[in-house]
Amino acid sequence: MNLFAEFKGRIADAVAALAAEGALPAGLDVARVATEPCRDPSHGEIATNAAMVLAKPAGMKPRDLAQMLADRLGAADDVASAEVAGPGFINLSLAPGFWHDRLRDVLKAGTDYGTSTMGAGRKVNVEYVSANPTGPMHVGHGRGAVVGDVLASLLAKAGFDVSREYYVNDAGAQVDVLARSLHLRYREALGEAVGEIPEGLYPGDYLVPVGKALADEVGTLYRDAPEGEWLPKLRLYAVDAMMALIREDLAALGVVHDVFSSERKLVEAGGVQQAFDTLVEKGLIYEGVLEPPKGMLPEDWEPRPQTLFRASEFGDDVDRPLKKSDGSWTYFASDIAYHFDKFRRGGETMIDVLGADHGGYVKRMVAAVKAITEGKGTLDIKLCQMVNLMRDGEPVKMSKRAGTFVTLREVIDDVGRDVVRFIMLTRKNDAHLDFDLKKVTEQSKDNPVFYVQYAHARAHSVLRHAAEAFAGRDLEAAALAGADLSGLTDEAEVALIKQLAAWPRVVEGAAEAHEPHRIAYYLSEVAAAFHSLWNKGRDDAELRFLQTDRPELSAARVALVRGMALVVASGLMVLGVTPVEEM
Repeated sequence: MNLFAEFKGRIADAVAALAAEGALPAGLDVARVATEPCRDPSHGEIATNAAMVLAKPAGMKPRDLAQMLADRLGAADDVASAEVAGPGFINLSLAPGFWHDRLRDVLKAGTDYGTSTMGAGRKVNVEYVSANPTGPMHVGHGRGAVVGDVLASLLAKAGFDVSREYYVNDAGAQVDVLARSLHLRYREALGEAVGEIPEGLYPGDYLVPVGKALADEVGTLYRDAPEGEWLPKLRLYAVDAMMALIREDLAALGVVHDVFSSERKLVEAGGVQQAFDTLVEKGLIYEGVLEPPKGMLPEDWEPRPQTLFRASEFGDDVDRPLKKSDGSWTYFASDIAYHFDKFRRGGETMIDVLGADHGGYVKRMVAAVKAITEGKGTLDIKLCQMVNLMRDGEPVKMSKRAGTFVTLREVIDDVGRDVVRFIMLTRKNDAHLDFDLKKVTEQSKDNPVFYVQYAHARAHSVLRHAAEAFAGRDLEAAALAGADLSGLTDEAEVALIKQLAAWPRVVEGAAEAHEPHRIAYYLSEVAAAFHSLWNKGRDDAELRFLQTDRPELSAARVALVRGMALVVASGLMVLGVTPVEEM
C-alpha cells in the first residue's frame, strides 16, 4: 500500500460522500489534490492541500472546507487526529494500529512488498551502456550500465513492461580503426615485429588474443592482401569479438539485455532512408545554409547548402544536418532512424542512459523523437557524469590491458559486483562520483554498501538467535503477521515501521522520476533507523529484541526485524545487489 495514495483515495471518497449529502457540489475534480509527508513530523504523518484546491470550485472558504473534510477523515479508527492548519491545510496523525497493520502488510507480501501496478503494463524501452564495440568497457561505462539496469528493474517493479536494449554502434569510422588495429595484431601473431602501436590505432593488449585467434583461423590469408579485401571482413570479426568481451563484462556486473540492435544492420536495411523519407513527407526537411557557431567564426567555415531537419520547430536551438558533404548520412540521421525503429517496435516511452559527453545531443534527439512520432513518443535522456577512480585518495593508474583506462572488469574483480552496483547509485547520475577502491570495502558506517548489507545480515543474526531462544515457535513472516504487535510502542520502533511503510511510495516516486539512486538513499535511511534501534537496545535492556521471559513482546520485535530485512532485501533486489545473511 502506498499510504499517500490510500489517503488521496479516502479524500476522494469523503468529497463524494459530502457531495451526495448535499454539503458539497457534485463533480468536484480531485486530480490536483496532493497528499505528502508533513514537513514537521510533530504535526502528523500526512498533509493534504485538498481544501485549498477545492475551495474555489466548491464556493467555500478553504478553512471551512478543510474542517469539513478533517471531521470526515478523523472519524476513521486508524486516524488519531485530523487538524486544520494555516490557510486550510489538513494534517493527519495516524493511530499506532495503522502502523502495526503496515508491518503486517510487509510480512504478508515478503520481498514483493512495494511492487506496484502504477505502470499498468505500459511499454518502456530503456537503452543503456551502448559502448562502442572497440574494446573493453571502462568504469564510466559501468556507471551507465548500473543506472540503466537498476532503472529497468525499478520500472518493472512499478508495473511497467520493460525492454532492456543495447545499441551496437558498428557502422562508424571507429570500427574501421578497430579493424586496422586487429590487422596489426594479426600480423603480430603471424610473427611480424610490429613495434610501437601507431598513433590512431587502438593500443590495448585486449586485441592480442583476437589477432592470434584470427591467425589460427585463416593463416596468412590477409597478411599481404590489400586493405579493401580484408577490411570489411575484419570489421565484422572484430566487432563480434569485442561484443563477446563486452557481454562477458556485463555478465560479471549482473547486467543482461533483452535486445542488441545493430546500427550497421539498420543502415543496410534502409532504416535511415525510411526515417528520412518520413521526415520529408512531414515537410520537415529542406536545403538551407546554417549560421556559423554562436560567438565564433571559424577560419575554415564557409556557408554551404546542406540537407537540414527542422529541429528548431521542436525545441532544439538550431536546425540540424542529416547528410554530410559527400552525401552520406550524419550520425544524427542514424540516431533518428534508430529511435524511430524503437518507436515502431512499441517503445512509445524511451529512456537513453548516456555518458556526460552526450550533453549536446539531448535537445536535438528529443526534438527528433517528437517530430518523427508526431508527439506520440517520448524520450528521456539520463546523462551519467564521470567516475573518479581512486585508491585511498590517490588516482588509479591506467590499465595496460586497455591501453588508456582502467577497465570495468578490473574494478569488478577488485571489489566485487555488489559493491560496484551499489556505489554507482550513491550519487545522482548527473553528479560526479568519487569511487575509492579502498574505502568501498571498509567495514564501517561510512561505507554505504557495508552499512546496508550489515543491517540485513544483523537482522538475520537476530532471527537465528530467536529460533534458538524460542524453539518450536514459527517465526516465519506469515506467522509473525498474526502476532500481537501492540507492544511496538517505542518511538524508534514506530519510526522504523514508518520507514518500511514508505517503501511503496519510494518505488513509485523513483520510477516516475526515472531516478534509481533514490533506492540506494532509501535503503541507507532504513539501515540507519535499524542500527539506531539496535543501539538503543544495547543501552537499554528493556528495548532488546529478544527477552525470553516476554515471548509475545519478543515475537512482535522479531516481526519488526524480519519486516526490515524483507524491505531491505526487496530494495537490494531492485539494485541487483545480494542481500547477504552473514558478514
